[in-house]
Amino acid sequence: QVQLVESGGGSVQAGGSLRLSCAASGFRLRDENMYMGWFRQTPGQEREGVGAVWPHTSHLGTLYYVDYADSVRDRFTISIDYINNSIYLQMNSVQPEDTAMYYCAATSSPLGTTITRLMSRSYNSWGQGTQVTVSS
Repeated sequence: QVQLVESGGGSVQAGGSLRLSCAASGFRLRDENMYMGWFRQTPGQEREGVGAVWPHTSHLGTLYYVDYADSVRDRFTISIDYINNSIYLQMNSVQPEDTAMYYCAATSSPLGTTITRLMSRSYNSWGQGTQVTVSS
């Protein structure tokens, strides 16, 4: 069955960097229409979309597209490792407002717009989350 396991969370000072990992099993990230998302949530708040990544196959091989929320664009980078069937969230220049539980999510339903790719209800498989705490 589908399983997602996040890791890499921890405590970091403002301005620092952190790299989160999400190891996927039960499916292949390179499969058509496999969309992966990174989300974050603080207590009492709704889960917020951070970014999404999905495969793109052409004569150049299987690359990927990414989407980002405006709040993290130019600071966070999402990537895929097809060999290890994992995705990553590189977080740079983190701020205290980035403090949250971070989740990765997956769906095999095509998500055709940025809005749907950053909506939590678009995804049906979730990891257990990894906590990121940024101190000022």
